[in-house]
Amino acid sequence: MGFTFGGISSQSMRIRARLKNWIASPSLRNFYVTVPGKDGAADFGCDSSERIITVSCGVFPQRNFATLVSVLDEMAEHLDPSKGLQRLVLDDVPDRYFMARLSDSVDCERLLRSAGSFDLKFICPDPNAYALTDETYTISSAGTYEIKRTKGNTFSEPVYFLKGVISSGSATYVSIWTNGEELRVIGALTAGEILIIDSDKVTAKVINEQGETLRNGLPCLQDLNFPILQKGTNTVVVSANGAIFTELKIQAMSRWR
Repeated sequence: MGFTFGGISSQSMRIRARLKNWIASPSLRNFYVTVPGKDGAADFGCDSSERIITVSCGVFPQRNFATLVSVLDEMAEHLDPSKGLQRLVLDDVPDRYFMARLSDSVDCERLLRSAGSFDLKFICPDPNAYALTDETYTISSAGTYEIKRTKGNTFSEPVYFLKGVISSGSATYVSIWTNGEELRVIGALTAGEILIIDSDKVTAKVINEQGETLRNGLPCLQDLNFPILQKGTNTVVVSANGAIFTELKIQAMSRWR
């Protein structure tokens, strides 16, 4: 067993690795306030804290201690936290990835003359795991559709890719209803342009067919109402008023908490 970090496997780093434990649900941050004269507390809900993943690692006996140090040097280069968050895929759960980086020093305990063991502690500021092979849906004409999310165990924040021709002005628009919540696009959008709406980043941009960013897409939205998708069946309704709707592609961003 092992892991892949930033596209580089632990095997290619010449280290063996295994999970020490599995956190079924990340730590919670509870929000409540004690109210004088009232039993208990006023509950304001909770959210999830960051996730910590600890991997137990070791290096098999090398020719000499200098070779062991060389293996650790190479590993330290690959796992350099100054490079920022990278995809972490654990061989035990190969259908998902975390965005992670090292959060602590690596102290290798010397075993025998030229072998060692150590722990790698990864921190995931976003505690959710995301599907390596994501679910995507394509809608090519106006109407009512049911799309079904089968991966993950919590709601997801999808990315919408909209193509069409919408002139500027509130009278001309494409309306996208997701589970009863409306996202209205008022333009301007021309043929050959794609409006990308990212619910996770709470932003939008317009690109061309070559993927080059043309401009900020937030002015194309009547309201900053970003959709979410529940696990299971979701209802999506697309309509156009004075505009030409060409295609809506939905990338589910399915995830596990």
